[in-house]
Amino acid sequence: MSPRVLPVLPERPMPGHAVCLDLRTPPAGADDAGAAVRAALDVPQPGGERRFLVVDEADRLVAHQLFYERLSSYGPAHVVCLAVGARSERTLSRSLTLRPPAAGVLWVFDSTEDGVPGEAVLRPLVDVLSTPEVFDAVLRALGEVVHGVAVPAVRVLEHDLTDEARARAWRQAVEGLAGPDVPAGSISAEQVPGALALLLDEGVPRSLSGHQWLPPQGRAGARLAACDAAVGEAVEDYHRVRGPAGLLTGAGRSVDLPADLERVTEELDRFRTAVADAFGAAGGTRLTAEHRGVLRDRGVELPELPREISRAGIVPALRDLTHDLIGKGLPLRSVAARLSALSARTAPVGSATRLTRLDAICGPERLRRLGARYPFTAGGSRPVAFAVTGLLALLAGVWPVLGWVLGPAVGVLAAGLAHLMLRRRPNRSPDGRIDGGGATGAAPRLFGGLLGGVVGAALGLFLDLPAWAGAVAAAVSAAAVVLLALRDWSRAVDDWWARADPEEAWRILREIQELVVTTAVHDWLFAEVRHHCSAGAGAVAGLLRGLAETADAHGRPHAARKGDRPETEPSAAPETGTASWSWEDWRDDGDDWGEGPEAWGDGAEDDLWSEPAGETAGPAPGPPAPDPYGPPGRDAGSSADGPLSGPAPGWLERRYGDGGPALVDTLVGDLVAGTVLILDRCWAGVERDPGALARAGHEQRLSELLDETRLRLERDVAASPPPRYEGLRDPDALTSLAAFTDRSDRPDAARLTGVAADAVARLLLAEDDPGRTVPLCGPEHLRLLSHDPLAARQVRFVPEAMRRGAAGDDIWRGTAEDVVWTGAGRHAGILRLVPLRADVVHTVRAEEAGEP
Repeated sequence: MSPRVLPVLPERPMPGHAVCLDLRTPPAGADDAGAAVRAALDVPQPGGERRFLVVDEADRLVAHQLFYERLSSYGPAHVVCLAVGARSERTLSRSLTLRPPAAGVLWVFDSTEDGVPGEAVLRPLVDVLSTPEVFDAVLRALGEVVHGVAVPAVRVLEHDLTDEARARAWRQAVEGLAGPDVPAGSISAEQVPGALALLLDEGVPRSLSGHQWLPPQGRAGARLAACDAAVGEAVEDYHRVRGPAGLLTGAGRSVDLPADLERVTEELDRFRTAVADAFGAAGGTRLTAEHRGVLRDRGVELPELPREISRAGIVPALRDLTHDLIGKGLPLRSVAARLSALSARTAPVGSATRLTRLDAICGPERLRRLGARYPFTAGGSRPVAFAVTGLLALLAGVWPVLGWVLGPAVGVLAAGLAHLMLRRRPNRSPDGRIDGGGATGAAPRLFGGLLGGVVGAALGLFLDLPAWAGAVAAAVSAAAVVLLALRDWSRAVDDWWARADPEEAWRILREIQELVVTTAVHDWLFAEVRHHCSAGAGAVAGLLRGLAETADAHGRPHAARKGDRPETEPSAAPETGTASWSWEDWRDDGDDWGEGPEAWGDGAEDDLWSEPAGETAGPAPGPPAPDPYGPPGRDAGSSADGPLSGPAPGWLERRYGDGGPALVDTLVGDLVAGTVLILDRCWAGVERDPGALARAGHEQRLSELLDETRLRLERDVAASPPPRYEGLRDPDALTSLAAFTDRSDRPDAARLTGVAADAVARLLLAEDDPGRTVPLCGPEHLRLLSHDPLAARQVRFVPEAMRRGAAGDDIWRGTAEDVVWTGAGRHAGILRLVPLRADVVHTVRAEEAGEP
């Protein structure tokens, strides 16, 4: 290997994978091997399983005995050592610590392929061996070979995405999580839980439907009762006036309808003033005992908060609404827009703002219209009245001789009744103080009757009708005149009453009472609840927008051009200059490993995942990296045709896809489900004090979620499920989203990568031929290997994602039973462990303590 050792370990281990550490000679200025061991021990390993994959120099295994012993200092540990030997080495010495069953050694030699650096061989091998299923299978197999030491022979297929497809999928996933900027929009009561719907529809809870908001003994209640009584008295007098008694008897003279209407207007104005005084006196965002006293003095009695709503139920309702919107697939900014609309709708504005609505219901203009004086008009059209009266007088005048008296008398009767209607008109007070004026058409009736009577008397002399016929005609005419007058009177009174419309005061009273109830419930009784809901919805909306901005910052690729990289050192040897990095080794921090061609190769690669322009580079958050040297390893795990491509060893076959149909949806689902779980921590803060909700902690957790999801995208194209989220504050709150937050059901690898798994199936189903694998040693080392074909052990491994799906059931039928199905990873293949001759491996039973 090159003395300038580039890292071959993943920067951040996947949860549950073996912890990797490199004990080889570090470069100048880097941490020593002891620091690597301490960092590895600090990495949490769930489930009580302690697995360590150690990359070491073959000639330093005994010298590093103390380090291997320290790996078991926290409890029993399993260790697989990847010992890298030089081409000249012919024997291997190891300590007792590296014996089976707790440990084993894989001896690999320096690459014999031209143009392939050693790191390009070690990095994919480390990726394969760190998978817990493969790690355990290899350790068991090493326990079955001589000395627990073997030389691996490998054949591996790698299914991955091109750099362009990976960047595109990540960008689309982040956009699917954050969404575009949208206006606040609107929200209705039908779209929110019941506890919030009461705050939107301005309805009254059922438990308050029978409450008396304006008790009669109060100021406003007394005004209400007085106004109601005044309207009732006016209506009663109206019914007394409109009938025959109002015209023909003295009942009409005892009724003063104009004064009744005047009193209605005055009482209505007094009631409106009392209500306006109550609206202006109380307000604020919290109903206090002082406010209750002020309202009670003004005649408004408030009950206790109804059982249908409470301050404690607002945050759970907000949480359910947020979960429901997210569960419908809305991105964060769209959910924030809905919550902003809810915050605006529920914000308490104070009862003083209801004065505008009160003026619209009972303003000066409406009161003026109610108290206006309308003229009384009776008798209908004057020409019609003239003609009808003349006709009736003519009919009465046909009685011979007497017709000269009876005909004109009918006209005088009609005119007299019209004059009586004018005298007893309802818009005139008996004392004449209030008079709206009027007209009843007495003159046309008089002239029409006189003319018709004369014509009828003359016609009676000509016809010479019997006396009885004349008497009947005269009686019918007189009765018709009286009946028509009574009809005109009732119609005229009804018409005047409709134009004055005093009963509108009742409608105004009802509207004012409804306004009082709405104000009492939503502006006074619900004031604190509305404030809490508005503040909480606004706080969550702001948090979601902050999370969306955080997601946008992680989804913005920034290409580092070749000319932007410093070139301070001459080109390195081909062995190190061709080292390339992989998607597994992405990191945010800008360190010294990116400062020269030794770390960046020949400068042909572009860092598509560097920080956006304008951001300060710094250490990336997350668990401590097991690699003590810190540089991002750049192996050949990149696209074969992408800008980050590099040489691959002969035993590694790479297949790249442009992304399957389920890739983006899977990433979005993982991100959204993780965001919902992150939000679980915010509701307690919203309940306690929405204004003091700390966004930084949640944004940091989202950054960690994005890093973890991107890491899984880089490691195995998101085929492995997210780690289980522990510490839910309210697990029952996510029951309705169980199908949404449970991400254990994953699509098959073909739907994620766009690469079919047929080649993997063919590799595993083929005959057991040792020639299919490539030993990681040179021809000069073959004589060190055991030639017993039964002594070798073989591990077949395939990611579980490659056999999921209907198509996978067909291609995997007949697969060998000893296949190890891994939960994560993008590599599948065969790992053949060939033991060494008995005289090649030496076990050192004791070693002087000293500097390793």
